[in-house]
Amino acid sequence: LVIAEGVVVVRRLIDSPYPVRSLLGLPRRLTELAADLADLDVPAYAVDADTMAAVVGFHLNRGVLAVADRAVPPDPRTLAAGARLLAVAEGVNDHENLGSLFRNAAALGVDGVLLGPRCADPLYRRSVRVSMGHVLRVPFADLPGEWPGSLGVLRAAGLRVAALTPAPDALPLAAAGLSGVRTALLLGAEGPGLTPEALAAADLRVRIPMATGVDSLNVATAAAVAFHEVTRSVR
Repeated sequence: LVIAEGVVVVRRLIDSPYPVRSLLGLPRRLTELAADLADLDVPAYAVDADTMAAVVGFHLNRGVLAVADRAVPPDPRTLAAGARLLAVAEGVNDHENLGSLFRNAAALGVDGVLLGPRCADPLYRRSVRVSMGHVLRVPFADLPGEWPGSLGVLRAAGLRVAALTPAPDALPLAAAGLSGVRTALLLGAEGPGLTPEALAAADLRVRIPMATGVDSLNVATAAAVAFHEVTRSVR
């Protein structure tokens, strides 16, 4: 199941391919959603704050929840075939980082996210919330086959595979010639970064130049900088 919290995220759930089952919320929050629910034939349970806290297990400041079934994920080969820019995550297992990555991907025109090994579930409640519901609109799928050999799916689709790393011998992002080029950007877990195997499997390694004394950025922040650079020529 998928759980959405808050009026903004619930609206995005209603407007997504995920089939809504029901809602639970304070009367004033359900009133805010009345227009969105007008054509939706699902139950919406209005309760007071104490009852909602007893059901949910904690006080929910956002005042409304919706639950939906999962949608069928796209085929990764189809997603790659039509993409100008994809994010490919390896080991991004923090739900908030993953949610932030999806929010940045939506804001900067990324066509989809492919998940390698050891990634968190993008549809975990916290990821959905931190993404502000954008995980429900950015297509994502698991990469098939053995990692990192499965990156061959991207090359077969004509994408250049660029690994983001703070390594000093990597190419500065702005000098890598990726702007306007169909690209799959590899992103690793915060802390360890990409594995040596993933780095070796990439077509090139790129870095974000940083001030002396700073070794890295949060993975979602680094992704946003890279997304902006790669899509610069088409904005």
